[in-house]
Amino acid sequence: MTLPPPASAGIDEISKEIIEQLQQDGRRSYAAIGKAVGLSEAAVRQRVQKLADSQIMQIVAVTNPLELGFTRQAMISIVAASDISSTADRIAELPEVDYCVVTAGNADILAEVICSSDEDLLRVISTIRGIEGVLSTNTFTYLSLKKQEYNWGTR
Repeated sequence: MTLPPPASAGIDEISKEIIEQLQQDGRRSYAAIGKAVGLSEAAVRQRVQKLADSQIMQIVAVTNPLELGFTRQAMISIVAASDISSTADRIAELPEVDYCVVTAGNADILAEVICSSDEDLLRVISTIRGIEGVLSTNTFTYLSLKKQEYNWGTR
């Protein structure tokens, strides 16, 4: 799935405040958010739904994959042939890929993968290497998760 271009120009300050409230606590009630931003509960509910429908944000439970039995998490850097965007789209379709970006620098694409075992990671790497347009990969296996936060606000 290709994400839409950033829509920050279309987000007003109240929507940004709502996002920040949810980044602090994704379970915060619409009534509490409304009180903090000066809107009714119904207005907050409508704005949250619009933000989610437009893929500006999503509300999810953030977990530590290592604690859930996914013993191998890795970042794979990929060098691609000329059609980098299409190659990235094919990589992003893999169910083990939870994050995929096109980059500038030594790698054309970075893909974060979550796997259940070393064998599963090897299978995913082989699958990525077999995708048309992939020239080479370099895998960085995570040994310990030290920080994973999504509360950086809307700046």
